[in-house]
Amino acid sequence: MAQVPSLSIPKVNPSGRDIAFAMGIVTILSILFLPIPPFLIDMGLAFSIAFSVLILMVSLWIQRPLDFSSFPTILLIATMIRLALNIATTRVILSHGHQGHDAAGSVIAGFADLVMSGDFVIGLIVFLILITVNFIVITKGATRIAEVGARFTLDAIPGKQMSIDADLSAGLIDEKEAQRRRRELEDESSFFGSMDGASKFVRGDAIAGLIITAINVFGGIIIGYFRHGMEIGEAADVFVKLSVGDGVVSQIPALIVSLAAGLLVSRGSAPGSTDQAVVNQLSGYPRALMVAAGLMVLLAVMPGLPFLPFMVLGGIMGFGAWAIPRRQEEENKLRREQEAKNAMQTKEADKDSVKSALRTAEIELLLGKQVSTRLLGAHQELAFRVGKMRKKFATQYGFVVPEIKVSDDISVADKAYHIRIHGTTVASNIVRVGEVLVVTGGGRKPSAPGDEIREPAFGMPAVSILETFADDVRREGFHPIDNVSVVLTHLSEVIRNNLPQLLSYKDVKILIERLDPEYRKLADEICSSHMSYSGLQAVLKLLLAERVSIRNLHLILEAVAELAPHVRKTEQIVEHVRIRMAQQICGDLAENGVLPVLRLGNRWDMVFHQALKRDAKGEVVEFDIDPRQLEEFSEQATKVIREFLDRGTPFVLVTSPESRTYVRMIIERLFATLPVLSHVELAKGIEIKILGSIS
Repeated sequence: MAQVPSLSIPKVNPSGRDIAFAMGIVTILSILFLPIPPFLIDMGLAFSIAFSVLILMVSLWIQRPLDFSSFPTILLIATMIRLALNIATTRVILSHGHQGHDAAGSVIAGFADLVMSGDFVIGLIVFLILITVNFIVITKGATRIAEVGARFTLDAIPGKQMSIDADLSAGLIDEKEAQRRRRELEDESSFFGSMDGASKFVRGDAIAGLIITAINVFGGIIIGYFRHGMEIGEAADVFVKLSVGDGVVSQIPALIVSLAAGLLVSRGSAPGSTDQAVVNQLSGYPRALMVAAGLMVLLAVMPGLPFLPFMVLGGIMGFGAWAIPRRQEEENKLRREQEAKNAMQTKEADKDSVKSALRTAEIELLLGKQVSTRLLGAHQELAFRVGKMRKKFATQYGFVVPEIKVSDDISVADKAYHIRIHGTTVASNIVRVGEVLVVTGGGRKPSAPGDEIREPAFGMPAVSILETFADDVRREGFHPIDNVSVVLTHLSEVIRNNLPQLLSYKDVKILIERLDPEYRKLADEICSSHMSYSGLQAVLKLLLAERVSIRNLHLILEAVAELAPHVRKTEQIVEHVRIRMAQQICGDLAENGVLPVLRLGNRWDMVFHQALKRDAKGEVVEFDIDPRQLEEFSEQATKVIREFLDRGTPFVLVTSPESRTYVRMIIERLFATLPVLSHVELAKGIEIKILGSIS
């Protein structure tokens, strides 16, 4: 069977307002053709005035122009009401005007007597002034503002749409917020476009009122003289009063609605209602009020000018200039207190929320109860030294490490502390509260009694003695280390060992943004054609894993740009970067231009060379070494390296370029901080001091 299409049935308004509204429009159209008695004309004119005042009040109190988006439609309805009443009053004036001043109803007669004061010449002049004010001043200005506002609003739509799409793509807003902003943008463009056309209603209404009044005057005089036998003066007096009264009654609502339209389109982007926007901005500059008050006082004492009006105004402005700053200061104080209270409530809510449990500090130092109590007196010094540590890392390694959170934790033993990276404990130690640490390095020991332990940062032999013997130990030539220094030194070394984990994608983007424009362009070319920003981040992480500083990022980018078009492996790119940065690497490791070197013996050079398996192109594809040889190498390397480390001599291990990566992979499990260089990474101008070899 053929499917019958469903019909969309509009919803019916149960309150009947739609029917009442439609009947009202029909009534307005009926007034254009049907004769209306004076009583109903009085009701219609009173309704027109009340309706226009309501429109003005709403336009004053709305928070933004879009809150009154139906204004163009309301303006059209108000204009039709006035024109329909104009036609109805014209019909009554021309038909029954010869009966006297009350022929067109009490409202027109009352306004005629009120405005004209019994003289139709005065009324005619007032009417012309109202027409001039409405037509030339208010309507023309509102029309121009609406035209310019509509043009600039429509021109700005593409840019605003792109801004919304950019915020959505960047994750700053969600899809729901983007839809809301798009709807608001559509409403704004539709509103200002409609206001551009609606302003023509007001302009046309003023012209129609002038024409209708002229028709009433001249048509009434002709009808009264030729048809009702009235004298020219009598006919002119009656019909001019009626016509001018009708014109004034119609122009007052027109003037009010024109003012509402002008206020609406001239608001711009000022927040709040019209009184807030105007009064707040006028009273926001007490100096301006003070200058104005001084001018008023000066005019008050000028000879020939009235004293009281200017002095009263000067006193009011002067009082405002004195009171407004104090009121603003009190409001600012209350606002700051409220913001602090809200921030505290938000912080407490976040602390108890589930989301806060999911957030982890990137670097965290957790102290046990006794350690926290011991270091509490030195808390300010601890925070200061932590800040200096972060600055030192930024200068040494080229990026800012994350904030270091220091807190106590009941899960930590009383005399212990834990160091966490991304929420995982990577190091911990026991603090000997009330004792100092003397690093001996396996050499002579102080005469003061103490326990032999290992220093936590580097694992060097040390002696822990009571603080009371610290001065005695100094006199013996030793340097006792306090608890704060022990903890911070350990923390510093842990951060060095975890630098790759602390370099985030966000940090890489920030580092690139700080470069010169030419190098930012080079980074964009590399990451758009040959590798991604994540690939560049991987290169930097591998450098930091061996404690190679990335402070000269522009040199790194140049080296990456040389090899990235030809090689995809990150490890090969890193080796090329290291060769290009040999001067920096050797300069950071050397002391006074001398670089102590421990060589890899010929035997082990040959073993590692034979363990490298190559493909047909000669590229290394596999590292295959005999486990017995690997164990023997580890034993020999540990013996030789430990001997030099116990002497306290800093040095580097040098091997062949092809096997450097694999030697480093083995050595870092034995001695994580020992630098491993290749022969091609020994820079020119650096004096090499051979300490020995592993053989």
